[in-house]
Amino acid sequence: MTSQPIIPLAQSQQPYFLGVDLGGTGVKIGIVDNAGKTLAFDSIPTREEAGPQQAVDRMAQAGRALLEKTGIPHNHLARVGLGSPGTMCLQRGILVEPPNLPHWYGFAIRDALAKAIDCPVSFINDANAAAYGEFWVGTGSAFHTLAMLTLGTGVGGGIIHEGRLINGVNSAGSECGHIIVDSSPDARLCVWGGGRGQLEAYSSASAVAKRAQELAMLRPVSCLAAQLSSAGTLTARNVYDAALVGDELALEIIDEAAFYLGIGVATIVTLIDPGLVVLGGAMNFGGSKCSVGQRFLAAIRRVFDERAFTNVSAGTKIEFASLGSDAGYIGAAGTAKADYERISH
Repeated sequence: MTSQPIIPLAQSQQPYFLGVDLGGTGVKIGIVDNAGKTLAFDSIPTREEAGPQQAVDRMAQAGRALLEKTGIPHNHLARVGLGSPGTMCLQRGILVEPPNLPHWYGFAIRDALAKAIDCPVSFINDANAAAYGEFWVGTGSAFHTLAMLTLGTGVGGGIIHEGRLINGVNSAGSECGHIIVDSSPDARLCVWGGGRGQLEAYSSASAVAKRAQELAMLRPVSCLAAQLSSAGTLTARNVYDAALVGDELALEIIDEAAFYLGIGVATIVTLIDPGLVVLGGAMNFGGSKCSVGQRFLAAIRRVFDERAFTNVSAGTKIEFASLGSDAGYIGAAGTAKADYERISH
């Protein structure tokens, strides 16, 4: 389900765009109008192990069904936006070696989807798509430049400078989760088994869960120790639930993740001075409406303030994302809109 209000066709603004947010387990698909409003939404399973072509065919089928449902003729669909996990080659529209799509290596997904749905496709990294969604109609809608961190299984990132995404020469621009926050020789490894000491290894949901399992065994009085004993494993959600009831270990783990995020934010802001850093993804510890989320954000802010120039600190907002899991398909549609306008003009 989408959390966005679904508007009727009569209240929409042409042209129309289809946003597709591809994930390792599911695909979110929405028809979005020129103002970033959602007219229709659907989600389908990825079925990764069955290969990419079957998923592309079902994406196209779902897109056509949404057009029919809303009464939009196919020729009124201006462009499709596809957000996908990396690694990728944006110029050629190819998935290179995406870690959570292991059966899809080397697949020319952009052109395959364009053929299946008979419409041009804009291809983009999924975290960049989420950042663009927040920039277009979310937390960053009043800003020209922003950086976004998506906190989930890993840590994704998106940077928009003066209205344009930083995609990079090698299609790896804005990979903020892989900046170095710990240069020690025994620093932790990131969740995908990549570089050592990267932000993802300290502040992702996977890192939080791993840290909780390590420390719970040493702190038998913690709620987390009891959970680990009964379930045999821990998740970032378990840490959040324990923090809600004041568990000291859970709060320490969240504070530690916030500490490294503060370092990461300070590094990003030093490079681009965006004015706004948006925190998105599933791991927000309740967000701004929850005391644990407020504590998490305040801890990040405190570490950032200690490391930033005074004037930069004063002129930089750090806020939670507002579109939730809808940012991906909305941002994918937004990048399609940007490409459509660029080509049209």
